[in-house]
Amino acid sequence: MTLDCRLYLITPPVLPDLIAFGLELTKALEGGDVAALQIRLKDAPDDVIAAAVAALAPIARAHDVAVILNDRPDLAASLDCDGVHVGQGDMPFAAARKLMGKDRMVGVTCHDSRHLAMEAAEAGADYVAFGAFYPTTTKEAPTTADPEILSIWHEVMETPSVAIGGVTADNAAILAQAGADFLAVSAGVWGYPKGPAAAVADLNAAIAAGLAARV
Repeated sequence: MTLDCRLYLITPPVLPDLIAFGLELTKALEGGDVAALQIRLKDAPDDVIAAAVAALAPIARAHDVAVILNDRPDLAASLDCDGVHVGQGDMPFAAARKLMGKDRMVGVTCHDSRHLAMEAAEAGADYVAFGAFYPTTTKEAPTTADPEILSIWHEVMETPSVAIGGVTADNAAILAQAGADFLAVSAGVWGYPKGPAAAVADLNAAIAAGLAARV
């Protein structure tokens, strides 16, 4: 199994100025390695989501970053996103996979449950997301996960895991060391005091330290 761990950025929940955020995204992606960008605009109208994808996808793809849409497999497919992320209360995985096809990613929120993750993995999910690991103000987190779940998953399963919830440069090393394949970060980048480029650089440094400490 790969020992890599990479960043998975999530947009702020509201993007009132796509041009301004596009500049922030560019700075972030120039700060270091990023695997994916999730466009997460909860309950936004379809046209707002479509505008965000149109503005941000070219920036992401110019940096070889996959574009994942939150919650909406129908829009993710029609807007030609690289993948979709669905929660337990969203469209069932099988329906999402049917809309997205076999060549695009479908990731699934699994909270703190290995059982939910096993079900998702066995159904063919491209990744499972565990969390929240730390307090977060980005969204309401119904569960709290322990880093041990990442270690157990890493040891026994091939499906990649994403650690989400309150991830920052200060705690990223712990999650990388525990076995996460990806670290999902929102406020830890966009609210970073030194700016998004420094956030990505510092997060990657923390990930490298965590990987070096893996046994």
